[in-house]
Amino acid sequence: MTTQGPGARTAETAQPLLPCTVVLVGLMGAGKSAIGRRLAARLHLPFRDADTEIEAAAGCTIAEIFARDGEPVFRSVERRIITRLVKDEPVHILATGGGAFMDPETRAAIREHGLSVWLRAELDVLVARTARRTHRPILNQGDPRTILGRLIEQRYPVYAEADLEVVSDERPPDGTVELVIDALEAHFGIQLPHRGGRQAKAETP
Repeated sequence: MTTQGPGARTAETAQPLLPCTVVLVGLMGAGKSAIGRRLAARLHLPFRDADTEIEAAAGCTIAEIFARDGEPVFRSVERRIITRLVKDEPVHILATGGGAFMDPETRAAIREHGLSVWLRAELDVLVARTARRTHRPILNQGDPRTILGRLIEQRYPVYAEADLEVVSDERPPDGTVELVIDALEAHFGIQLPHRGGRQAKAETP
């Protein structure tokens, strides 16, 4: 008889630690992908990036979709991909693009089939994190700080409709992951793995 260590989990035998897919929402630079990958690893769940899934389905980059077809077409494709991921795929951690949660139908699909977590970041943090990156079509249309400030005004009231809110600031990504895990534990009433066990959780600022 073969035995496995307490940390061993396989897709065939392990039950997901969460009852539904966790969908990370927020502005570009909020850390959705970086936090999402770490959170997925901590919870032994797959990580999916909506933008990557869209590019794979379209066979081109998001910037190319914007330039060729315009934003309405992109949002339609985005809506279809995200709905499929939260509705039909096994439980996972999903990072979405900054504008995804603004679409009412996408928002409704996430609400029905998943749990949304808003990673809220202040303007200075977003500007610093998006600097020197040229693959974001919206930021290529003018001064990034001005554009991000306008997006904060437009989008934060909608992001506030998310199920949970977690501050994403200058702390190391693993520290933000701890905050997300805290929020998930409180919401679902369950215990999840923390870095180094429960003592490390208590020491997290």
